[in-house]
Amino acid sequence: MNDAFYEQLVTRKTRPLDVLIRILIILFIAAVAVVGTLFIGFLAFFIAVLLAMGAYYFIFPRLSVEYEYTLLNYDIDVAAIFSKEKRKNITSFDIRQAEIIAPKGSPRLHSYSPGKIQDFSSGNADAKVYAIMIPLDQGVNCIYLEPDQKMLDHMKSWTGMKLYED
Repeated sequence: MNDAFYEQLVTRKTRPLDVLIRILIILFIAAVAVVGTLFIGFLAFFIAVLLAMGAYYFIFPRLSVEYEYTLLNYDIDVAAIFSKEKRKNITSFDIRQAEIIAPKGSPRLHSYSPGKIQDFSSGNADAKVYAIMIPLDQGVNCIYLEPDQKMLDHMKSWTGMKLYED
């Protein structure tokens, strides 16, 4: 068999919005505990504990995300891994269908107007992020990935002149 398989894991940087969400949730739970004791007494602490457990198990894990790129021949699968425990497949596409692959912010991308933008990069300002313009869901979508050099080499073998590394 001549299959090419490659995986890459990219950790998303903690965003200021994530920190703000955590602070607001903690403040809300504290307010329920303190203000609730004036009206319902000890039951307010019980409700606050239930809210804290819900936030711990359902909201906080969604704020820690890693993206896994899986390249099998010409198919790229992108999955999100939340808190290094739960894995969710996000999208899958055929790299040969891409119209152009160029670094984010490249002038070559100015002629494209994507209908939907999906960012699966780390969010670091100094990272080398590539934009993939690809027709998905009856429109042109822009997918931001942060591939390393080995993944770029694999992608170049299937896309040829569509991939620009300026």
